[in-house]
Amino acid sequence: MSARLLAARQALLRSYQEHSSGQRIDQEPVVSVGECLAVLRICQELLFPGYFGHRDLTEDNMMGLVGANLELLQHKLETLVGNEVGFAFLESLPEIRRKLLGDAQAAVDGDPAATGVDEVILAYPGFLAITVYRLAHRFLDLGQPVLARILSEWAHSQTGADIHPAAQIGERFFIDHATGVVIGATTVIGRGCRLYQGVTLGARSIPKDPATGKVLAATKRHPTLEDEVTVYANAVILGGATVIGTGSVIGGGVFLSRSVPAGHRVILDPPAPQLHGPKTACPDGEVMVCQLEFEI
Repeated sequence: MSARLLAARQALLRSYQEHSSGQRIDQEPVVSVGECLAVLRICQELLFPGYFGHRDLTEDNMMGLVGANLELLQHKLETLVGNEVGFAFLESLPEIRRKLLGDAQAAVDGDPAATGVDEVILAYPGFLAITVYRLAHRFLDLGQPVLARILSEWAHSQTGADIHPAAQIGERFFIDHATGVVIGATTVIGRGCRLYQGVTLGARSIPKDPATGKVLAATKRHPTLEDEVTVYANAVILGGATVIGTGSVIGGGVFLSRSVPAGHRVILDPPAPQLHGPKTACPDGEVMVCQLEFEI
């Protein structure tokens, strides 16, 4: 090893000694990102047999393939999170599958461009984000925050939708287009809600403990959507005390930090557009712009 490499090595070793965070020397290994994603792939195959992994399923080979995948998944979970947590998660899969099938049907019902459940399961980024959310949420309930966050951030990178695994989201949930959606950790979403691209369910200024100055992370910081709420593209709804009542519709581009009663619509009064025609030379050589009124 050259002198410069030796010096670089010594500098790094000193850094490890001086700064204890961001290194795991002589400590329990951290969760493997690759193994977390392997768990996700097996879960997809178990939740939607014939869509992922083996696609040549029959009544004759189904039992064996499901059994083999369950054994493989339990082995990986035992290594990642321990035996008891692993089995508790496996026992949750039928209920997670039931909810996801409802989410898929909500996408079909809510999007006239959808040709059916097959397309939603295989191709819709919003449905992928919801699938990973429901799995990650269960892992969080079982005391595995790092695993849950690794899964949710992978989904964020793949779909553009950032759903914190701690959010509470009811059944028949649909995210159309997905890109740019942000759902904060203390968000509560009821049954049958629909979000479009660019929606933010976020926090206002984060409260701090006046004695310590530390952020009060357990505070309800993000809004609540009651059942059957629709939020259109690029709307921003902020604050833990903000409640959007059942059946309300929030229009595109709306900014809200206060509650909305049930059954109401909130829309922006759009600016009046102007149409400018082609520039026409005036007799005196100046330029004239023709302005026309029109409706969108």
